[in-house]
Amino acid sequence: QVQLAESGGTLAQAGGSLRLSCVADGRSFSSVAVAWFRQAPDEEREFVAAVNWNGAKTTYADSVSGRFTISRDNAENTVYLRMNSLKSEDTAIYYCAADLRAYRASLMRTSEYYPYWGQGTQVTVSS
Repeated sequence: QVQLAESGGTLAQAGGSLRLSCVADGRSFSSVAVAWFRQAPDEEREFVAAVNWNGAKTTYADSVSGRFTISRDNAENTVYLRMNSLKSEDTAIYYCAADLRAYRASLMRTSEYYPYWGQGTQVTVSS
């Protein structure tokens, strides 16, 4: 069982930067992939980025590639999402989610592979 808590969401200016954090409470955290998803008002939840268990592999949605960076510090049980060059369309609630299977070879980009979720943190980008 992994419990997750996001933080760092706030109001930001377009073109600015934010860093989101996802802190985990659970001994299995360092062995599983973690992903960020987001959900904008009246939109479906969408994949943003994922990082594998040791941080060696990452994958990004096309809409954020080149602007966002996902990373992790297993010693701190924390995954980060660095968000640069923010756009108004980045406005959403951001959720981190942890994979169920330890040491999975591939990074998954759909929510059914991530049974553990945080409560979300609101990011609002003003233009």
